[in-house]
Amino acid sequence: MLTDALRSELAEELAVAERDRVAIDPLVARYPDIDVVDAYEIQLRNIRGRVDGGARVIGHKVGLSSKAMQQMMGVDEPDYGHLLAEMEVFEDVSVESAKYLYPRVEVEVAFILGADLPGEDCTEEDVLAATVAYAPSLELIDTRIKNWKIALCDTIADNASSAGWVLGPERVAPGELDIKKIDATLTRNGEVVAEGRSDAVLGDPTIAVAWLARKVASFGVRLKKGDIVLPGSCTRAIDARPGDDFTAEFAGLGSVHLRFV
Repeated sequence: MLTDALRSELAEELAVAERDRVAIDPLVARYPDIDVVDAYEIQLRNIRGRVDGGARVIGHKVGLSSKAMQQMMGVDEPDYGHLLAEMEVFEDVSVESAKYLYPRVEVEVAFILGADLPGEDCTEEDVLAATVAYAPSLELIDTRIKNWKIALCDTIADNASSAGWVLGPERVAPGELDIKKIDATLTRNGEVVAEGRSDAVLGDPTIAVAWLARKVASFGVRLKKGDIVLPGSCTRAIDARPGDDFTAEFAGLGSVHLRFV
């Protein structure tokens, strides 16, 4: 494990990398002894710092929860990150690619919570009972590590490679749609670039949300009423380039759109 002083130093490195858009070398390569506890502590130090500066946490995300993403990133377990209000992007406002280092998009079914979730004892049944609606979503991910050369501790420390997200307008109650059987298609500039189904996320995205509730409880964090939860991508991540126009279509759940300039 790393010292507290080194954790703070690495948190500051990542914060500066995001602010200045200058990528840094992988943490794991420089500090082979870094572990998952170190990485989450680094993440939380940056989140606390942003909250102290006026940012607002409005949700959480699970990363690397599909086999496709785990294989792409070379890891074998999920991670999680925080969603801040200032990270939200919108369908009717083009995203400026220059604000990011290596932006990519992922296709996700978002959960909108209508009640607080339990912590360490949270079950899939608890998640369904607390979810007021599903929504179509694209997550915008990025890394502050050079060229996406990340291991698990790199992405955890880097807020699970979070950068933003957008929700489409549709809202569907859990009882109206089988969360395990939502087919999704992503097009970029009118061309299909990814296809998947919601059960690519741990067999059932609800499992990912329950895992998240239990995981964050060990760090003193809870999933609360009103939170947006992104359970993970049901397709591989797709690079976002200036001029790219993305649309994700979800069977029974509508669509969501995002354009980059």
